[in-house]
Amino acid sequence: MKNSLGIGIVGAGAIAGRILEHLSLPDVYDTVHLAAVCDPVPGRAKTAAAKYSIQRSYESYEELLADPNVDMLTICSPIGLHFKQGMMAIQSGKHAHFNKTMAVTLQEADLLIGAAKEKGVKLVSSPGVMLWPFNQRKRKYILERRLGRMVWASGNSGNAGDYHINEPERQNDRDVLRSVNPSWYFQKNGGGPLYDSTVYAMHSMTGVLGPARSVTAVTSKVRETFEYHGKIIPNEMDDLIMLLVGFDDGVYGLITSIPTAEPPAFGGQFCVFYGLDAYINENGLNGKGELTYEGDMMPHHFGKHGPMWEAHVYEDIMQLADWVTGDGAAPLCSTAHARHVIEMIDACYASARSGSRITLATSFTPMTLEEINASLERFGGKGGSKESPRLWIPRQ
Repeated sequence: MKNSLGIGIVGAGAIAGRILEHLSLPDVYDTVHLAAVCDPVPGRAKTAAAKYSIQRSYESYEELLADPNVDMLTICSPIGLHFKQGMMAIQSGKHAHFNKTMAVTLQEADLLIGAAKEKGVKLVSSPGVMLWPFNQRKRKYILERRLGRMVWASGNSGNAGDYHINEPERQNDRDVLRSVNPSWYFQKNGGGPLYDSTVYAMHSMTGVLGPARSVTAVTSKVRETFEYHGKIIPNEMDDLIMLLVGFDDGVYGLITSIPTAEPPAFGGQFCVFYGLDAYINENGLNGKGELTYEGDMMPHHFGKHGPMWEAHVYEDIMQLADWVTGDGAAPLCSTAHARHVIEMIDACYASARSGSRITLATSFTPMTLEEINASLERFGGKGGSKESPRLWIPRQ
């Protein structure tokens, strides 16, 4: 563990517990070790530290930042806190991984990226969806024009409010690790489906098609309240969202968040893509396979990590660790891509208020065909390495 990075866990709620299942496995110890955890709920950080063999626990974020054994962070707090906590981490010289999203507004994202560059701190932001081989194959087929001329894409998320109410980490009042209140999701400044669940479809669609150029949206609030353990939670955020996304060459995408028991059948959170000659859905090219193979993996997604929840978030954290130690180049879960999606969210609300189409200003560099082919050769199933590979994909 001599050269292993000490990681600090910021918040010991639902997502942190799932990440800690990964980070407490011995196969990560040569890269990262659990140095500290903090949470303001009395006893929660201490209980998490005991359960997952974390070296130190704190009730304040400031104490964790002052810990010299903490080299990097994963920020697992409510989304509305991410910007402030990210800036504090940067000023303390700590590298940081953000659970989605890294900020609430484009201005906040710009400030984080600028401060990190000035301080020499590395940042990554979930969700790094283009690390999944099936998303890489989607982009590969489109770049190879197997769909003919691209026409449109669709993706959706649904019923995220009820999902958070019913998560297993929120159901046991007698266990401080399993009584995590979900009220943050329903509040302004970081709540609602765009930042929390629809963000996956937004990252996937732009990751496969490339940067979006415009956004036109309508939104409304369908559900006024939610009930949690007998208490009423007011819902402050719009939960019915229809987002029309413009891309180059006259291609459009429709991304929705639907607060019904079953979301619509025209593509899940990882998106469906339609060309004049063919389409790609969750079952593959024209629904006939060739999208997911046995043995597909992300670079650190192997062994006991395979069936665990939030393997993609664990992977994003390990991408940062490898980048910091020099074992990997700048990862695909980039702040440039995250900032672009945050601008799309900003534009969604602005468009819904004004009734106008909003032109986007930000961009990012999507995967090239050469990068995809090299990645799939190494991690794309059917004989791919099952060792603990380092991120190798070169990014600018």
